[in-house]
Formats: sequence, structure tokens, C-alpha cells
Amino acid sequence: MNDPLDVPVVLAIAGHDPSGGAGIQADIEAIVSQGAHPATAITALTVQDTINVQRFVPSEPSLVIDQALTVLRDMPVGAIKIGMLGSVEMVEAVATILSRHPDIPVVLDPVLVAGGGGSLGDKAVAAAMVEHLFPRATIVTPNAHEARVLAPKARDAQERGVMLASLGSEYVLVKGGDEPGEKVENWLFGVDPPRRFVYERLPGAFHGSGCTLSSAIAGLIAQGSEPVNAVHEALEYTHQTLMYAAAIGRGQLIPHRLFWADEDTGADMNDEPPGSSRVH
Repeated sequence: MNDPLDVPVVLAIAGHDPSGGAGIQADIEAIVSQGAHPATAITALTVQDTINVQRFVPSEPSLVIDQALTVLRDMPVGAIKIGMLGSVEMVEAVATILSRHPDIPVVLDPVLVAGGGGSLGDKAVAAAMVEHLFPRATIVTPNAHEARVLAPKARDAQERGVMLASLGSEYVLVKGGDEPGEKVENWLFGVDPPRRFVYERLPGAFHGSGCTLSSAIAGLIAQGSEPVNAVHEALEYTHQTLMYAAAIGRGQLIPHRLFWADEDTGADMNDEPPGSSRVH
């Protein structure tokens, strides 16, 4: 039997999605797929499906602090992934957690809107993230909508990336899945020059792709991967989960994060996915 201490741990701090498409369930599957153990702290209960979010109820901030610190005292956490927070008070609670463990890498997915368009955070939450969490983050992974909210004065993706990279995090990955065009362009800032990861756009809309990507990055970092390599490998993995996405509900497709364990796909984690990225 392997020593449990040999298994890297990721602490995912995020909301619960009853559909299993996004949120903490997506985090768990993506982290497991990188060979890491997922520990969790639940920030909110949501009412949502693959179509949209109807409402959410934030957890008590002190409970989230207790959940996270209990895990951190018990396990050798190699990375922390932060997803939906939903309130300024929750942002401040998570900042308290991070302040007590400043040496653990942090992947921040600044969730402000669900895939169907429903709000999961307002401008006050965005401002609190910038103030309290960006300076503590290793990588921040906003989508196009979130990047616009977080950098409202920027004129394009390049300028948004530069502005967001100046807010304190080591790296910023501006995702392009929500932008128009035949290609999906993801830009990584914090390296000189910024790196572009280009993918063929897959048909359909997806529920939980952002959670999948950020959690995969965290899992890879916990495994010892350098952040830039972790971003590239996580993008490849996420692209494969979208290739094998399933129409489980009536709305958006759910990424098949465990495609590598499904004999029907014939896929392997080491396969090169069609339409894989060109790095510039």
C-alpha cells in the first residue's frame, strides 16, 4: 500500500452545483484526473441545472474558514483552488484562510456568472477579489465576461490581460471560449511575451469548463508541475473533456472529465486531442 502522504492534495473552495456539471463536483473530478486527492470547503448551495442557475445561498463564512483550516491542519495541501464565493464576506473569509498559509500555491477562478448567464457574484464581489485575493493568487483564470468586469477600462483582451496581471497575481490566464470566432484563443500573462494557446472551437455550449480547467491546473501544480506547464497541460486535458462532453441534461453539455476511464471513448490521458493548441 502506498503511503498516503505520497498523494498530493488540492483543497477546492467552491460552491455546490446539484447538476454535477460545475462547482465542487467538477473540481473533484478534474483534481482526481490529475492524480491528486480533492479536499473541499463548500462556499454556497445553489439551485441550478444545465440550463442556468436560479438562486444560491452562501454558506456561513466562519464555517468555510473552519472547514478549510481543519483540512489544512490535517493534510499536506499542495494547492488551493478557489471557485464561486458569491459574497464580499466570503471573499474576506477566504482571504483569512490564505493569510494563514501564504506558501501554498493558489488558483483563483473568479466566478461571477454561470454558464447560462445567471449571476453568481456582483461588482462588489469582483472588487473584493481584486483587493483581497489577486495579490495572494498564483494564477487567476477569468473568462471573457469576468475579465471585462474585473478590468472595465480595458479595450481588448490584450489590454485586459495586462491590466489584470498588474493586480498582484503571478499569472493571469484570460480564457477565450466566450469570445466569437472559429478559434478559441487563451492568453497567459505573467510571461514575456504573453503566450497564446489556440484551439479549434468545438460545437455546443459547456457547463463547468472553467471549473474543470482551474481545478486541473491546481491538481498539476500539486503534483509538482511549474505553473506555465500546468496551464498548458490543463488546457489540453480540458479540451479533451469537451471533445467527449455529454448531453446529460436539457441544456449545456457537461464535460466528460473522466473520459480516460471510459472504455467507450477509447481515449487516454496521453492522447493528443484533435485541434490541440499551438503555443506562441
